[in-house]
Formats: sequence, structure tokens, C-alpha cells
Amino acid sequence: MSNILAFAGSNSSTSINYQLVKYTAGLIKGHRIQTMDMAMFDLPMFSVDIEKEHGYTNSLAELRDDIHTSDGLLLSVNEHNGNPSAYFKNLVDWLSRLELNFLDGTKIFLMSTSPGKRGAASSLSITENLLPKFGGEIVATFSLPSFRHNFESGKGITDPELADKHRQALDKWLKSL
Repeated sequence: MSNILAFAGSNSSTSINYQLVKYTAGLIKGHRIQTMDMAMFDLPMFSVDIEKEHGYTNSLAELRDDIHTSDGLLLSVNEHNGNPSAYFKNLVDWLSRLELNFLDGTKIFLMSTSPGKRGAASSLSITENLLPKFGGEIVATFSLPSFRHNFESGKGITDPELADKHRQALDKWLKSL
């Protein structure tokens, strides 16, 4: 039985990426899963001045510790103007200042979704290249395009082909844990 940490790279209270994370976490059996709602995780914008004056918050250190005690990370990143959101980049900046290799040895299932037809593919690609710099291993990826067309609350991914691709990526990641 593995420990899994699951969250979205969005701090929106209506995050579709968090909906995808919760759905995916609900498919996992036989593992301990900790799901975090990042809308409840407040961080100031990173600044060396803030870091110097205030240091690191307890919640940031706790998140780093949660990552360390996890065997796997289930993460879905949102996209703003073709990039990961400022919130997610800020989170990575803070974590990397606390400990550069904060993802050391962590096996990651990286997902993304958006209302558009590309499913936040640009953000997914950027994040896929970014996280290994901090020690993470991207084991599987999945992008869900047109969220409102391909996902239904209570049912999950409604397109059979996309649901199959999602399940295959999830299974690949789970086997690596």
C-alpha cells in the first residue's frame, strides 16, 4: 500500500483541475490517499524580501513533508495564457527555496484539463519539463480537452476513448509505486 498525495495546481474554489484530481483519486483502491484543496492553501507571492523577513510558513513545510512521505504525487495543472498558473509557479518557487530537490524520488502522475480543445497541453508540457529539475519522476501524463464537454460531475470522464487513455495512464503510474 502506497501513500499518495493529490492536488491541483490551482487555487480556484471552482477548479476543474481539482475536480479531475478528486475523480482520479476516487478510482484508486488499495492505497492511502491525501487530497489537498489548494484553494485553502494561501501563499504570498514569492519574494526574497518576504523570504528573508518572514521565512517559510508552517503550511509550506508541512506540504514539503507530505510530499516526502508520499510514494506518489497525483497532480493536475491548469493553464493561464499557455503557461502554468502564477499560483502553481509560485508554489514551486516557494517549495524549491525551502528544499531544492523537494520532489526527490517522487513518482508523478501529471494531468491537465481546460475548457478548451487542447486541455491545457502547453501547461502540461512545461510542467513535465519543470518538475524533474526538483527530483520528480513523471511516470504518466494525461490531458483532458474540453472539460465541460468530456466530464460530468458524478460520472467522471464521459468520452470512452479519453476515459480509457486516462485509466491506462493511471494504471501505469500505480504500477510504478
